[in-house]
Amino acid sequence: MLVELSIPLPPLPTAAELPDSNDTPVDNELQNLVPNLLLAILAVIWRDRQDWFFGVDMGIYYLPTFPRKAIVPDGFLSLGVERRSRPSGRRSYVMWEEHWTAPIVVVEVVSQTYGGEYDSKMEKYLDLGALYTVIYNPDHAKRDNHAPFEVYQRVEDEFVLRSQEQFWIPELQLGIGVATGVYKGWERDWLFWFDQTGDRYPSPDEQVSQAEQQVEQVEQRAIQAEQEVQQANQALQNLRTRMQQRGIDPDNL
Repeated sequence: MLVELSIPLPPLPTAAELPDSNDTPVDNELQNLVPNLLLAILAVIWRDRQDWFFGVDMGIYYLPTFPRKAIVPDGFLSLGVERRSRPSGRRSYVMWEEHWTAPIVVVEVVSQTYGGEYDSKMEKYLDLGALYTVIYNPDHAKRDNHAPFEVYQRVEDEFVLRSQEQFWIPELQLGIGVATGVYKGWERDWLFWFDQTGDRYPSPDEQVSQAEQQVEQVEQRAIQAEQEVQQANQALQNLRTRMQQRGIDPDNL
């Protein structure tokens, strides 16, 4: 008779005990700017929600057998977790402190130094339990024999390419895709969130510009209204003058 021995794992480390960075610098701005734009847009459209977290260049600890080994996506989005889990914010995303809530989406921005986005990292995201992997490769797609934008969906134990264009993610009730816009004063193609009609949500720069345009329109309407009042008053004064010239007292009609 075989007896199965259960060897308990040692206590898992807390976020405070784990490194909060892999100390690996990004090799271009987009690796940081692209996910930060997605976060900035979510912070506006989901400002009243407290059940989500978007990490940028943050370590995810997910292996209880190797608790100090992390994977670091350029960006990732989880639902069903606290927006602010502690006053100082998360140092890292520790799965056993997040009730084992895996990200819905991970985002990778491919750079000059290939980081295994299409193979080794995808395997880790399968182990992690992510549902979608979004890969943005604007500069090296031909080198890697891929499209500049690809969305992969988890199907059983593999990621399957679902789209190379704007893609609707039902779990988020948001679409994601590439569009031209302005962020940090830089006009170029970015990753954006889209609504169900296919319209993209604006960047912070564009939100400011739209607000300024609305203020300008209100001011112009106010100026126009003031001009109309002045014109009406002038017309009334002209009428009074004509009446007085004809010997009619307009105040005694």
